[in-house]
Amino acid sequence: MYQDVNFPYKNEFIAFLSLDKGLSENSVEAYINDVIKLHVFLYDRLDSYSVDSITTRHIQDFLVYINELCLASMSQARILSGIKTWFKFLNYTEILDTNPAELIETNRITRKMPVVLSVEEINRMISAIDLSTETGQRNRAMIELLYGSGLRVSELITIKLSDIHFDEEYLRVIGKGNSERLVPISNVSIKQILLYVNHNRKQLDVKKGEEDYVFLNRRGRHLTRDMVFKIICNLASEAGINKKISPHTFRHTFATHLVENGADLRVVQEMLGHKSILTTEIYTHIDNHYLRQSIVEFHPWGKGK
Repeated sequence: MYQDVNFPYKNEFIAFLSLDKGLSENSVEAYINDVIKLHVFLYDRLDSYSVDSITTRHIQDFLVYINELCLASMSQARILSGIKTWFKFLNYTEILDTNPAELIETNRITRKMPVVLSVEEINRMISAIDLSTETGQRNRAMIELLYGSGLRVSELITIKLSDIHFDEEYLRVIGKGNSERLVPISNVSIKQILLYVNHNRKQLDVKKGEEDYVFLNRRGRHLTRDMVFKIICNLASEAGINKKISPHTFRHTFATHLVENGADLRVVQEMLGHKSILTTEIYTHIDNHYLRQSIVEFHPWGKGK
């Protein structure tokens, strides 16, 4: 259920969240994974440490690190909230005398219009990929799939070869809440995936249990979210794109371009796997020009009496 990282007082924290705070299993898992991110960061950078040696500076350095991953401000705030809750628990249970996260402020989150790429910007990112490298074709296939099918990054890294129906041109996607949906896949995406699978991927020493995952790292294991974030950030930088983007930007762009070109919002909702049409209306970032054109074209009084 939880990632196999044994940070200090992990089981006690799980019990606290479940029993004292009455959180659901999914909420508890989210808190645990947020704290795990901090400990993975500390493991990688410190020779050794104990829970009482973690300082405010360590936490601030970690926040700089997750910001550099191009995580959305809402995601960063959620991670910080999980970490602050863990330290509150340690302080409340008198495991720690002080709380190093207490004075770190959570930035106020405001809903911003999503960042959307133009077709020209997407093409620049694709052109920035060096196909002569061992990971170039993989990255090209990932970009095509993110933009071409509007996948979440969590869906992208768990896509399996058995989920892709090449002849029928659709994907079987397992989304949030273990919900399943079928998503069309373009000829362009199919071509790039097959180039990767039939050539570059065959050169890898694929580890046991990883054989069915589509996108693998150099060590033959499926990619992590952080790895995909880094790939996207690096490509944006190499393409000279100054917008703060992430893998989710391609999902916003996929939906926006569909709606702006006349796709029915219900169809877009189905492809994105949204339960509510209201989510899709916010997600697709419909501009005022498109809304005005829709009224003019489709409303009985749009063109005047």
